[in-house]
Amino acid sequence: MSIRERLSGNEAVATAMKQINPDVVAAFPITPSTEIPQYFSTFVSNGTVDTEFVAVESEHSAMSACIGAEAAGARAMTATSANGLSLMWEMIYIASSLRLPIVMSLVNRAVSGPLNINNDHSDAMGVRDAGWIMLFSENNQEAYDNIIMAHRIAENKDVLLPLMVCQDGFITSHSIENIELIEDDKVKNFIGEYKPEHYLLNRDNPISVGPLDTQSFLFEHKYQQAQAMINAKKVILDVAKDFEKLTGRKYSFFEEYRLDDAEIAIVCMNSTAGTTKFVVDKLRENGVKAGLLKIRVFRPFPAEEIANALSHLKAIAVLDKSDSLNATGGALFTDVTSAMFVNNKFVPMVNYIYGIGGRDTTSYDLESVFSDLQEITKNSKVNNPYRYLGVRI
Repeated sequence: MSIRERLSGNEAVATAMKQINPDVVAAFPITPSTEIPQYFSTFVSNGTVDTEFVAVESEHSAMSACIGAEAAGARAMTATSANGLSLMWEMIYIASSLRLPIVMSLVNRAVSGPLNINNDHSDAMGVRDAGWIMLFSENNQEAYDNIIMAHRIAENKDVLLPLMVCQDGFITSHSIENIELIEDDKVKNFIGEYKPEHYLLNRDNPISVGPLDTQSFLFEHKYQQAQAMINAKKVILDVAKDFEKLTGRKYSFFEEYRLDDAEIAIVCMNSTAGTTKFVVDKLRENGVKAGLLKIRVFRPFPAEEIANALSHLKAIAVLDKSDSLNATGGALFTDVTSAMFVNNKFVPMVNYIYGIGGRDTTSYDLESVFSDLQEITKNSKVNNPYRYLGVRI
C-alpha cells in the first residue's frame, strides 16, 4: 500500500534520500536546491538515518567528498544547481572517469552570467557530455521515482557511472503536489546494499585511484566509459520494469503522449511537458492531431528509439530551455535531428529556444508553436529552423 503525501519536489527528493539512507551525503547550499540537504540534515540530526553528512565549504568540495567516499566503498549522494554545478565541473569529469556511481539531484537553474536564480537547463546542458547518466523529471512524483531508481542503474556492474536526476528549479522544486511514496522497507529491498567489487579500503585487493593516465591507456578508458553508457540503456529499462512491478508506475526512455496518430508534435523535457499535454488535449478537441514526446532519459541518448517514435509525423518542434550559442540551435535539437538523420527518418523540424532565466512559457506560447507546425505541414518546408519563443525583440 503506497503512502499518499503532499510534498514539494525538493521534499520529495530529500524523502527518497532518507529512504535510501546513503553512507555519505556531502553538499553546499545553493538556490533552488538548498532545501534538499537542509531537509536531509534534519533526518541526520534526529537519527532517522545514519548517514555521514559532510557540510563542505563549496560545491567543488562537495563532489570531491563524494568521490572520496565512493572510492572508499561508500554509497554517496549530493544535490546542487547552476553555478554550484559549474564549480564542480572538474570533479564531475573525474567522478565519471573513475566509474564512481554517485547520485546527484540537479535542480535546474540558469548559470551566471548575468546572475539569475530561476529555471532553465543551461546547467545540465553544460555537462551533458561529461559521462553522467541524466534523467529528467516532469513533476515531483517523477523526481522521487527517478531518485529511487538511480542507484540500481548507476551501481549495476555493467554501468558503474554517476547519475544526475534533473528537475526544474522552483517550478517543481518548490511547488507542492500530491505524491505516492513507497514504504521504507520496500525502498531498501528495491535498492539493495552497495557492494562494490573494487574500493580503496579493501585490504585484500589494494588499488590506487586517480593515477596519471597516459596516451598508452586513456583512449581505452574513455572507450570503456562510452560502452558503459551504451550498457546503461538496457539497465535503465530493466530497472524501470522492476519499478513498475513495485509501484505500478511505468517509465521508459521517453513518454509518448497522444503520439500514435499525431501529425505534428513537440519534443521537450521536464515540467514543460505538463503544459504541453494540456495544449495537446485542447487542440485535439478542435480536431488538430497534436502530440508530445517527453524525453526522460537524455544520457544515454536513445537515438534510434526517438527516431522511430517520431518518424510518422509531418512536422516536429524541439524545445530547448537552454541556448547553445552556436548559431545552430539548442543541444536537444541537435541530438534529435542527428538521431533522425542517422536513422534515415526525414521529417521537417524546427527548434525553439524558450524559458531562458525563468521566462514564463504559457499554453498560448505552445499553441503558437503548434500553429507554426501546421503551417509547415502545408508545404513540408521550414524557412527558419532556429527560432525563439517568447523573447522580446
